Amino acid sequence: MKFSFVFTAFVAVVIFSNVSYAQSSGNTASEHLYIDVHHLGAGKVNAAAVAGAHQKDLATQKKFGAHFLKYWVDEKEGVVYCLSSAPDTLAIHNTHAQAHGLLPDQIYEVTSGQEALANGKDFYIDVHELGAGKVNAAAVAGAHQKDLAVQDKYGVKFINYWVDERDGVVVCLSQASDPNAVISTHKEAHGLIPVSIEKVTEGQ
Repeated sequence: MKFSFVFTAFVAVVIFSNVSYAQSSGNTASEHLYIDVHHLGAGKVNAAAVAGAHQKDLATQKKFGAHFLKYWVDEKEGVVYCLSSAPDTLAIHNTHAQAHGLLPDQIYEVTSGQEALANGKDFYIDVHELGAGKVNAAAVAGAHQKDLAVQDKYGVKFINYWVDERDGVVVCLSQASDPNAVISTHKEAHGLIPVSIEKVTEGQ
């Protein structure tokens, strides 16, 4: 009887701890990570306006079970990238629709690499479109390690990456003095050149 009581108490503590962690982290097993992209047009967006739209997302997200984490904006080209966790793409679409009406052009379901600390240089996002079914998370992790081995030569610091295995898209976040340094790092490390690279401002 004494053993049974102790074992039951132990199980209760473990269950309570797991529930508390899930509540504090804001993640559940049903949530997925997404990057959605808005192409608003060159010169048609600024960081202050995007910050305002993001606050509206935050005010609306709970209704749809979404959790917007960070965003990046390229003011020159009018492109916005949003990172969020949500049960599905519809939750992201509905949050944006009700919050401000600015709907994304693409929504990628992604897995994330290990985030590094930022160092104060300019942020860049570069995108690789490798083809549906032609990339997996393990291969991208290997390529990222090669980037890390080369980055100091070009004064680059890779902060994180996200990979959409289904669509074959990889999004890399880095800090550098200019975009050519990022491209040179990729070229020497593994030869995979991005289809686009943009200087961005980060918000959260």
